[in-house]
Parts: sequence; C-alpha cells; structure tokens
Amino acid sequence: MHHQMFVDGAWISARSGATTVAISPATGEELGTVPDGDREDARTAIAAARRAAPGWARLSAFERAALLHRVADVIEGRRDDLARTLTLDQGKPLRAEAYDEVDELVTYWRMAAEDGKRLGGLLPNSSSTGKRALLVRRPRGVVGVITPWNWPYTMPAELIAPALASGNTVVWTPAPSTAVSAVALAGCLAEAGLPPGVLNLVTGPGPVVGDEIARNPGTDAVAFIGSTATGRSVASAAAGKATLLEMGGNGPLVVLADADLDRAVEGALQACFLCAGQSCTAGERLLVHHAVRDDFADRLARAVKDRIRLGDPLDDATTMGPLNNAAVAAKMDEHVADALRRGATALTGGARATGFATDLYWPATVLTGVPADAAAATEETFGPIAPIVGISGLDEAIELTNASRYGLLAAVYTADLTAGLAFADAVRTGWVNINESTNYWESHLPFGGRSGSDSGLGRVGGAHPMEAFTELQTVIIG
Repeated sequence: MHHQMFVDGAWISARSGATTVAISPATGEELGTVPDGDREDARTAIAAARRAAPGWARLSAFERAALLHRVADVIEGRRDDLARTLTLDQGKPLRAEAYDEVDELVTYWRMAAEDGKRLGGLLPNSSSTGKRALLVRRPRGVVGVITPWNWPYTMPAELIAPALASGNTVVWTPAPSTAVSAVALAGCLAEAGLPPGVLNLVTGPGPVVGDEIARNPGTDAVAFIGSTATGRSVASAAAGKATLLEMGGNGPLVVLADADLDRAVEGALQACFLCAGQSCTAGERLLVHHAVRDDFADRLARAVKDRIRLGDPLDDATTMGPLNNAAVAAKMDEHVADALRRGATALTGGARATGFATDLYWPATVLTGVPADAAAATEETFGPIAPIVGISGLDEAIELTNASRYGLLAAVYTADLTAGLAFADAVRTGWVNINESTNYWESHLPFGGRSGSDSGLGRVGGAHPMEAFTELQTVIIG
C-alpha cells in the first residue's frame, strides 16, 4: 500500500518521489510505503496553512467546534481500523492498550471543541475616565506540530486539536516510525471536511521536515513532544517563536516504609510496563525504602510473572507488546547490562526475548540493588524496566528526585499524607501523584516539566495549550 501526505486538502506524494517502507515492529511485515518528504514539501504545506489561516480564524469558535466534533465522530466510526493500525505500526497490544488510545483520542477532540467555545479575553479597567480596554485573544496563525511515536494518536491530538480550536492552522510532521498511524489519523480529519490547508501532514525525517517546520518564518508557533535532545534542537530552530515543548522524563516512583505495598506494586506495574515502558511518565526508577525494599521487590517480581504477558499484540491475552524501534531496544540492552555489571540482580527478564516475529520483544525486567547513579536510574530508558534503588527515607527520595536533570513527574506511596505533601512541596517536577502510579494522568489537567529542567516548557492538557497557541491583543475604545 502506498500511503500519502495530506497537504492543502489533497493526498500527495513527496515532490522527489522518495518513499520509506514502513515495517511493523510486531510482525515484521511491510505496512506499505510512506512519502519521504523534504524541506520543499514542508514549505508547500506551510504556504497552504498560511493561505487558509485568515478564513479559519474568521470562523466562530462554535463553527470550528462543530468541525472538531465531526472529527471525533469519524474517529468513532473508524475505531476498529484505527486500533489495529496502531497495534501493527506502534506495537502496543490491541485489546489491552490500542483501543484505549483511540477512545482517549476521541476525548481530546471533543474536549478541545468545547474548550474553544469558552476561550475568551478580558475586560480590564482603563486608567482613563470614559475609556474601555479590551484584551482580545487572537490565534497565532500557523502552528507547527512535531510529535513522537509512543502515543501516535493522542499526543498529536493534544496539540493539534487545541491549536485548531483556538483558530490556528497546522502543519504536522510525525515520527517516521509511526507515520502509518499519522496518515490514518489525518484521514479522519480529511473525511470530517476541514477546509483545505487547515491541517497539513508532511511525513519524512525529523532533522529535515521537522527542522524546516520549526525554523521557517511561515510558522508562528511550534509545539513539540519527544526526546530532550530533539526538543533542544527544535527550540533552537524555533527561536523567537511561541513554543510548547514537552520533553523527556525520569520520573521516580517512591515507596516509603509505611506504604501499602500491594498498592505500590499495582502502581509500579502501570508505571513501568504500560506501553512497554515507552512513556515520558514511566516509572524510570523505583526509590524504595530499605526497610521494605526486598519485600516490595519480591511482590513486584511475582506480579510481573503472574500478570504481564509479552506476546503478539494482536492476541487478546497479550498485555505487553514489542518495543517500537531498534534504537530504543538497544538502549534497553545497554541500561540493563550496565546495571547488572554494577551489581544489580534481575528478578525477572534481563535479556531480549527470542522466538518472536521481530527482535524488538523485551520482557518485563525487574532489577533490584541498582546503584543510584546507574544509567537505568538516571537516564530515560524508555523500555519495560523496573530499576529498584534503595533509599533511607523521605529526605533521600527528595534529594535523588531533584538531582535529576528531568522535572516532569514523580509519584510517592506513603500512609502519611503530610509526608506525601511534603514530597510534593519539595520536588521540582510539574506533576506529583500521591499513592498513584506515575502513569496516571487526566487529560484536562496541565501537564509539563518544571522550569529549568530538561523536561520542557509550557503545558499540554485541556485548554492549557491554547495559552501558547493564542496571544492577547489590547484594544482601547475612546
């Protein structure tokens, strides 16, 4: 199958004719060819978005909302096809995760539609008698969107939907390894009948297409979700523009001595193995009090053996599928090997699985006795790993959390709410969960990294991206 880009209301190939073959990480089968776009393709899309921007901005918020609800309607009608495409393209299990992502995708579009209706300005007092001051919220214009491969439907939606709802047009480039999912999502927007140029999809290598979208003067704002290294490159290219950057995380899940261990184990399963650990909110390190570390580690290992089923993601019994690409699998190899060399013990997993259709299947791996400065405990592994690091108490948990260059999310399990709130007050992360997994979020709440960290700038979630996608115009009436 030959997939195409969507630009100015039409399905097109790359100008050069170049394509890339998409390979399923789950089955190894070819999913078709995807256009290998370049800078000229990105410029064409940006020009189309600029032409469409004035007309789209002139529509009322309610007219735009009706079209966004229509997108959600189309997604609901294609639910089965979208979920299967997601499983084959990304690797996440169909029944356990893919359908959930499609359902959350619908939520993002409907939420943005309604948030757009409520987006308003201000009526401040004027300093002069007889005058009136209006602060009118205006769309930026053209928003460039660059998105990752781990949640190839919902992460684009949490940027594209609010950008469109607030009156902007969009040029979007997805991660190449899940471009087939991106084409499927763009197909929903095409069927919904958005005006030509309002949403444009350009597939191709990030350092080419993404860089052009970020630095081209035709984009007025740039929104990015992905790794810290790429995010820094995007920020540099987009200098001077409004930016929203949601980048890496190394979120600790802390288990204090008084924690409910069964509840903490449940949270760790979700934190470490949802999406095979390929989440910026994954529990990349488990900081567990020495008094309960061995007990917690044993319980977690038993739960993994009983409940995590690595296998064919199209099988309903599977709870965890393969990793998405070779690079992330290699990082998993390196981080596990480093921890084991430095004295950690593998209670489950510890090496790639064999006997599957591809070599991207990694079993759920629980490591105990991991040094606090091991790569698995300090870097973003992005794989199905649960590295357990012993701690002496709350103070050390706070110290290790804040020693990280990341500042996205942290979680703490404790029977003492005062200790939980003290943890939240002291750690420099944008989100803290108390007695809940790191992989718990609510789509309407603001989510992003703390200032000065390597986790980004700005907030996604609900209407919060609209603050980056709009600006205030002051109007004085004499």
